[in-house]
Amino acid sequence: MSAEIICVGTELLLGDIVNTNVQFLAKELANLGIPHYYQTVVGDNPTRLREVIEIASKRASILIFTGGLGPTPDDLTTETIAQCFNTPLIEKVEIIEDIENKFQARGRKMNDNNRKQALIPKGATILPNPTGTAPGIIWEPVTNLTMMTFPGVPSEMKRMWAETAVPHLKSQGWGQEIIFSRMLRFRGIGESALATKVNHLFDLTNPTVAPYASLGEVRLRISAKTTSEAEANTLIEPVAQEIIKIAGLDYFGEDDDTIAQVVGALLRAKSQTVAVAESCTGGGLGAMLTDISGSSDYFWGGVIAYDNRIKMSLLDVSQEALEAHGAVSDMVAQQMALGVKKRLGSDWGISITGIAGPGGGTEIKPVGLVYIGIASPDGQVEGIECTFGDRSREIIRYLSSCTALDQLRRKLTRK
Repeated sequence: MSAEIICVGTELLLGDIVNTNVQFLAKELANLGIPHYYQTVVGDNPTRLREVIEIASKRASILIFTGGLGPTPDDLTTETIAQCFNTPLIEKVEIIEDIENKFQARGRKMNDNNRKQALIPKGATILPNPTGTAPGIIWEPVTNLTMMTFPGVPSEMKRMWAETAVPHLKSQGWGQEIIFSRMLRFRGIGESALATKVNHLFDLTNPTVAPYASLGEVRLRISAKTTSEAEANTLIEPVAQEIIKIAGLDYFGEDDDTIAQVVGALLRAKSQTVAVAESCTGGGLGAMLTDISGSSDYFWGGVIAYDNRIKMSLLDVSQEALEAHGAVSDMVAQQMALGVKKRLGSDWGISITGIAGPGGGTEIKPVGLVYIGIASPDGQVEGIECTFGDRSREIIRYLSSCTALDQLRRKLTRK
């Protein structure tokens, strides 16, 4: 037995709004130990919605709908569901009274269009909406098939889910097991390279291991189906430790950890500080660091040295280095890192200089070429060349900042 999430709304297909409902419901189903293998988005079209329902009802035992419960003509979820099972709609007086009371509380009068929201399939149970005017239903039109409908408004849907849907599902025996996951996060290694190293773990059945690639990092999700989070962690922990040992320094954190949080924690633990010198990232690196609450413990500040005159006057970059190697070079990155470390009096200095594009690239120095400089507390400095390819300016700047932090993380971890 499994569930399927069906989101109704042409605005979702057009990309006018982000479908956060499906992410919320997917996590909630995992918390209840209810497997689900399909998510469907369909527009406000009764023919296509009927097709979706016919397909979903053959492969899932719980269908969860969001959207299409409003008072307008294009809100067709409830009546389409009823038509699929040749069931008449019944007007519920208690729903009309609830809607009227809510309008009166707001100093308004109920519109006749809202009466449509009081129609539910014969035999269905009302799924109350404490805040909005669109109630949902819990309905079992045939044996081994449960349908639940929710409005598309996330705040209304979440409350209805917590207050009515979850207790109902638990009363049906769901929630005895949970699907609990931990996400391990890696930088400096590609998805295929990491997958090759841990390939033997992909055959596990409980827990399971699955790879995910995202911008600048790779993730491995370890999931276990058990009766408690503690039991799940017992199953997950040895697998996680094996992966971390295999990955070495490429592993940087898990779940919601960010590279800036991890670096900040390492700096705080060592009672060390950092300052940044940025050219092509224009303050992006400093912004990542200061996104973390309490970063004033370890972040001294930064210099945005876009113009070469600023590089020379504030960061002590030599004119000779600029003329011989150019602003985008290993030598200049090193001098920028040393300069900001000295100027701000921090333990560490990090610099970034590169070509973020879309213009400015040459055959020798193409768009995406970036140099990172790291000056350490003992006065040593290193330049690191990165090539991010002909990507968008935004992505190159983002990857440059993340890579600079990751390089600092590696040095802090080694020391």
